Amino acid sequence: MSENGNQAEAVVLREDANGVATLWLNRPRQYNALSEEVLTALQTELDAIAADETVRVVVIGAKGKAFCAGHDLKEMRAEPSEGYYNDLFSQCSRMMMSINQLPQPVIARVHGLA
Repeated sequence: MSENGNQAEAVVLREDANGVATLWLNRPRQYNALSEEVLTALQTELDAIAADETVRVVVIGAKGKAFCAGHDLKEMRAEPSEGYYNDLFSQCSRMMMSINQLPQPVIARVHGLA
């Protein structure tokens, strides 16, 4: 398992089993909103998975009652500048393109709010 920090605090968890890499969004109290930290952690894991020939499929799921509430609006409101928004959306676009360009198929395990 690869993750940022310890498991209790990691915003993205990774489990590998039998060629399947499962990434878990892990901010259930915030409905797994996409903060800068989540985007960075997802990008790190996606980059590692892209280079891992033992991974045959990727599943993206989430802990808690919601899959993902979208961008973290509280974080966005804390720095309401055009430059910040441009950087944030560029980071998000890069992460989404990384999902699209992975050599492995990707399955979204969506539940609740999405």
